[in-house]
Amino acid sequence: MSKQPTLPPTQPPGPPTQPPGHTGAQVTAADPTQSVWVSANAGTGKTHVLIERILRLLVAGTPSNRILCLTFTKAAAAEVATRLSTRLGHWAAMDGNTLEANLKALLNKAPLEEETARARSLFARVLETPEGIRVRNLHSFAESLLSRFPVEAGLAPHFSVIDERRASELRAEARDRLLTGGGAEGKSVRAALNHLAGLINQDQFADVMRELDDKRAQFKRLVADRGGHQGLMAAVRRTLGLDAEETAVSVLDAAAGDNAFDHPGLTNVLDALSEGTQGDKDRAEIIRDWLAMTPESRAGELAGPYADVFITKDQTPRKTIITAAAKKADAGAEDILKVEQERLLAVVQRLRACAMAQATESLLIVGEALLAAYERIKRTRALLDYDDLIEKAQALLSRGGGVSWVHYKLDGGIDHILVDEAQDTSPEQWQIIAGLTGEFFTGLGAGDQDRPLERTVFAVGDEKQSIYSFQGAEPARFGAMRDHFRAQAFSVDSGLPEVELAVSYRSTAAILSTVDAVFGFEAAADGLTWEGKPIHHHSNRQGQGGLVELWPTLSPEEAPDTRPWDAPLDQIGQQSPPARLAERIAETIEAMWRGKEILESAARPIVPGDIMILVRTRGAFADIMVRALERRGIPVAGRDRLKLMDHLAVMDLMAVGHFALLPGDDLTLASVLKGPFFEFDDQMLFVLAHRRPGTLWQALRDRRDERPEFAQAEQKLSSLLAAADSTPPYEFYARLLEAGGGRRDLLAHLGPEAGEPVDVFLGLALDFERDHVGSLEGFLYWLERGETDVKREMERGLNEVRVLTVHGAKGLESEIVFLPDTCSMQGAQLAPRLHWPDDSDDSPGAVIWRTSKDEEEAVTKRLHEQAKEEARREYRRLLYVAMTRARDRLYIGGWEGKNGRPEGCWYDLMEPAIQEIAEEIELPTGEVVWRLSNPQETGHDGTGAVAELAPALEPAPDWALSPPPPEPEPARPLAPSRPSGDEPAVISPLSDDDGARFKRGLLVHRLLQSLPGLAAVDREARAKAFLARPSLQLEPKQQQELLAETLGVLDDPDFAGLFGPGSIAEVPITGIVGDAETGPGDTRHVLSGQVDRLLVTKDAVTVIDFKTNRPPPETESEVAPAYLRQMAAYQAALRQVYPGRPVRAVLLWTLGPRLMPLSDEILAAHAP
Repeated sequence: MSKQPTLPPTQPPGPPTQPPGHTGAQVTAADPTQSVWVSANAGTGKTHVLIERILRLLVAGTPSNRILCLTFTKAAAAEVATRLSTRLGHWAAMDGNTLEANLKALLNKAPLEEETARARSLFARVLETPEGIRVRNLHSFAESLLSRFPVEAGLAPHFSVIDERRASELRAEARDRLLTGGGAEGKSVRAALNHLAGLINQDQFADVMRELDDKRAQFKRLVADRGGHQGLMAAVRRTLGLDAEETAVSVLDAAAGDNAFDHPGLTNVLDALSEGTQGDKDRAEIIRDWLAMTPESRAGELAGPYADVFITKDQTPRKTIITAAAKKADAGAEDILKVEQERLLAVVQRLRACAMAQATESLLIVGEALLAAYERIKRTRALLDYDDLIEKAQALLSRGGGVSWVHYKLDGGIDHILVDEAQDTSPEQWQIIAGLTGEFFTGLGAGDQDRPLERTVFAVGDEKQSIYSFQGAEPARFGAMRDHFRAQAFSVDSGLPEVELAVSYRSTAAILSTVDAVFGFEAAADGLTWEGKPIHHHSNRQGQGGLVELWPTLSPEEAPDTRPWDAPLDQIGQQSPPARLAERIAETIEAMWRGKEILESAARPIVPGDIMILVRTRGAFADIMVRALERRGIPVAGRDRLKLMDHLAVMDLMAVGHFALLPGDDLTLASVLKGPFFEFDDQMLFVLAHRRPGTLWQALRDRRDERPEFAQAEQKLSSLLAAADSTPPYEFYARLLEAGGGRRDLLAHLGPEAGEPVDVFLGLALDFERDHVGSLEGFLYWLERGETDVKREMERGLNEVRVLTVHGAKGLESEIVFLPDTCSMQGAQLAPRLHWPDDSDDSPGAVIWRTSKDEEEAVTKRLHEQAKEEARREYRRLLYVAMTRARDRLYIGGWEGKNGRPEGCWYDLMEPAIQEIAEEIELPTGEVVWRLSNPQETGHDGTGAVAELAPALEPAPDWALSPPPPEPEPARPLAPSRPSGDEPAVISPLSDDDGARFKRGLLVHRLLQSLPGLAAVDREARAKAFLARPSLQLEPKQQQELLAETLGVLDDPDFAGLFGPGSIAEVPITGIVGDAETGPGDTRHVLSGQVDRLLVTKDAVTVIDFKTNRPPPETESEVAPAYLRQMAAYQAALRQVYPGRPVRAVLLWTLGPRLMPLSDEILAAHAP
């Protein structure tokens, strides 16, 4: 039942002789003294080599601003910059011996003193350089280049870059302008549009226009190279095999002419057909009628019944054009009919070619006009989209004459260019790089005495991982650009060594053996490399435990009898093959995690963060997989990208907005009420909706008092309705989410993962308000028109299973990888609508639009098949990327449809290779799997999911496990400055009501607080002005009384010390007063008050409180107890602040005025 597994002969017998990071190939690649072209397998340390090379350039004395590193993505640029900064920071802080050892490992020699000193200072030097080390993605670099030379590039100096959503809006605006335009151009465009309307629908039109826009730089060059539209159409006709003036009419006229066919022969055939079956006789009648027509009439009827005699509706030759009975009458009749059949097939091909040319011309007329309108809008508003950045930068660097000094400026500023992920670089981006390096190998640019090193070009990539054709990447361009730079280097007697990195530091031998075996088959290897080189991988992790397991595919079970409407049509049933496979993967992961299965290479238990599940597309399976993991309580990060408008939280927010705009929409209101903001159940909704006389909203308003839920919903929705017309979108939704508690409701209902799409939604509201009138209706329409994807960062860090597409996993790795989506080929069979056949120099010579399969002719069919084959090649490269994400283990599964799996799918490519080298294992369930493994034979490598593996903790101390003692709970806060119930009753001369006395007291306090800071001569005037304010509503007599009372206090020489230097007005005081030991229970109070005046000297502290009572008491024994308690509390608190100094308490009665010191004895009797 089993056989011994064998490793393919490509596997090396032992580990490489060089230590990690210092293989001979890596040393050559990192050598900064020469240009190098690097081809690297997955996991071989491409980024490591790139960083080592930059560091060596810096240590050699190259200024950081003369180095330019170009990456494919912003994330890659950030990673390179971060790793460089970290290395330089470590060098700055290292001791001498450690730094010297580091430099020796980097340089492969002992460093010179000047190199060591330079390395230590690099961190500071880079920080002092305005641009630092220039690590950019190509779009970012192009933007900075155009910002530096806007006039030379023909741009407004203040241009802005727009994102894809804004670009889509402008394209739609351009389309609307085009459709409503007039003039001669408008007539030709309308004629072309009328033609297109008979060929495609609105969605197809938008798709093909978008495809043309994606290739607009190529299209513009093509039009320019062909001398304009007419020249391009002439090239299209030549490619299709048509003459310059050939049309469908001319083809039909030529085909119906008397000399175009065998008229006598067909006439003779009529007699033979008349002797045959009824079908033969019918054919004879049709042919006879057609031959009897004039040439003009024959042309009009050629594509009708006459052609049907020879050709099917699918434009293929009919198998039966004459029966045996008719052939007996004339043996040569069949040959004559077959000749005519072949002639008509050729005529049909030419007619199709004419139709294809005419459709292409109409498309290009509309396309050119649409692109021109789009360009005008952007130019008027000084805007550039992402494609413009590349196009304008390329044009700037390739343009001669007046901007040659741009090259001079750049030539003096860039000495070394490094290109990362070169296989993903598009032809237009390569032209930018070629423009930057144009002077590297000519004249003085090739070398200069002021430069410590010769100028160099470094490119690293892996054509096997070129999977971004939808962004313009061409794997063949990687090899073509290598040849280009090699020729340039050769022209100045230099070289361009090609280095291959084949030693992987990522994957174990079992995984790499499987990769070699799979792509050792021609069916899988086709398209993997440009020159068809064999694939060989070598693992640096020899002796580390690894495993590859191939599971059998799952097929559909017999479907149970169900009624059609038992479940939504788009829901995949629980017993479907994808659902069963998801359950199996979840079960396997749960057993690994909860069973503490050991990851042998790291000598630790497997955790969810070690696991990655890769799918080809973001289809239904990803959601099924996430739900299967969540049901088992396995931490999962969710999908790497989600469409914002498909998220439930966003749907709920949109529904609220639609209700606010149209409250009479019962369905929308019902969904809002049942949603997370109100959570009505079916019964509550039924009570509202059943037999209601009007709208659901009116029913809710009428019955709001019946239930608290109804009242709450009506109140909140009424508030939103009132704000809908006058509130900008961001404020509207911020009110719902924050003040209204909507965010809390959403997160409670949908989980914390709903927070991210909600934040993106609010961000889009702000974006909308920046460019549009801030209306809620406009915002919702804007959202529904476009598509917004939320890209989630899936870098290792959280202890969660990651579910990603293979494209999203590019550049990532994981200890354990599952490949479940191996039997689908959706997308691999697709091809573009526009085809760009090459000229002899491999540059596009024309563009042809394939309108439909039914209308394609031979040339278009060939181009379409070539495009499909290229898509299949990328499909196979995608498999290579998927398999090489795994470090230790790779599990492969799949599911089939009712008709099996498509030929050439991933599973088909892997199954024969794995079965050839793996062992057949029968599981306890009776299922057979194929397994290839290698045991752990060396020490563990210490790698793994870092964030989730915390070091062992010491035992917790006893106090940490015991409940804390209760916090002291003083009595209610003591606020002595506030009036209390036992204050003395007074007779106020200002008003009859008791509240007015507090107003009088506040005014006196305010004056006594503010006036002491003024000169004595200014106090009266300022006090009069204050008391005369209309807002105080004081009569002149009242003003005079308050003024006299206040100035009487300030002008009294006995009180001068209280308002002099060292005194402070309105001093807040807080503390705990009282003593817990003085009686049963805790008698302490939290004091919170404000002292009217505080005088602090080195000998004593005096606290003064102003009192405005009328009449004031004569002795301290007559003072109200509330005042005494207040001053005793102040004294107790200040004694804690100023220990060792006596604290005196004084009441200042403003009527008189009179100062009343309070004795310590009376205060002690009222102490808190």
